[in-house]
Amino acid sequence: MRIAVIGVGLIGGSIGMAARQDGLAEVTGFVRKPERGAEAIEVGAIDELAESIPAAVESAEIVFCCASVGAMESVVDEALAAAGPDTVVTDVGSTKQELFAAFGEDPRFIGGHPLAGSETAGVTNARADLYEGARWYLTPGPNASGLLLDRLQKFISSIGARPMAIEAGEHDRAMAEVSHLPHVFANQLARQGVDGTERLGALAPSLRDATRVAGANPAIWQEIFATNREALTEAIGVAIEGLEEARAVISSGDPDRIGAWQEEARKVRTRLSAVETEAGPTRELRVVVPNRPGVLAEVALALGGAGVNIVDMSLDPAKDMSSGAISVWVAGESEARRAEEVLDGLGHPVTIPDQT
Repeated sequence: MRIAVIGVGLIGGSIGMAARQDGLAEVTGFVRKPERGAEAIEVGAIDELAESIPAAVESAEIVFCCASVGAMESVVDEALAAAGPDTVVTDVGSTKQELFAAFGEDPRFIGGHPLAGSETAGVTNARADLYEGARWYLTPGPNASGLLLDRLQKFISSIGARPMAIEAGEHDRAMAEVSHLPHVFANQLARQGVDGTERLGALAPSLRDATRVAGANPAIWQEIFATNREALTEAIGVAIEGLEEARAVISSGDPDRIGAWQEEARKVRTRLSAVETEAGPTRELRVVVPNRPGVLAEVALALGGAGVNIVDMSLDPAKDMSSGAISVWVAGESEARRAEEVLDGLGHPVTIPDQT
């Protein structure tokens, strides 16, 4: 297999390193600045450097667009223009709806977002193990090619990540709440300041912890906030309502009411902090589906929406190509039962092969 990485920094470089280390693919890279290309080859992130995006995309089976959020649309557009009908083009940006609006009808484009990174940037900080155990969201459109989705998901799994399909709008709303809104809070706390903060120094750990991400990389975050403005402003509105409630609770001076409010927050935080447990051995489910555009994306999105993690997947088309069987492997009995309910709800016949 050959893959192309457009933009070989921390994220793209780590994809290339993982693919090359495990012998999964030959990697062609493209970067705007030649000196960064030399670094990418030196650290082992790519096999060769292309002079243009079309040259990098040529003969690639998977194209990873690893540009900044603000530049992503133009990069994906150029990659799709150069890609053949059997090439899947994906991205790694943290917002998806604008890309989905632009390219969601193209069967070759499947949006992506790996939840992985570090405090450092650049290809010199890339690591082959960056994606080990990381969630990797995929946002296939209604016309997404099942074969290309299958190829992309298999590759992502092979470098250690856990792919999960999710609708683009749902993805952006979730990111607004769990990632982008905390950055807004951190910015506001830092801007608001507290008299004597400098004097308190080490005695103000709560403020230091809460503002750790304040002002993080303005060039990147201005693009994230702008491209996810609708979902984020909605989340800010909900947060304002919550702060109004907090003000009412605290201004009441009622210890019991304040304590109950604090206890509720503690319980929610405990649930959020719960560590995932081993779900047990994988179970296979086989589902027969008609051969029509988007059916695999439909299955993947439905399972992702139910919180079912697909460990692996394979396709087995019928000889007349009118239908096909999808084998899905999930972790543990409980996820198998949940997956069976979801697939039954879609109206597709499901069997669970005997694994004894």
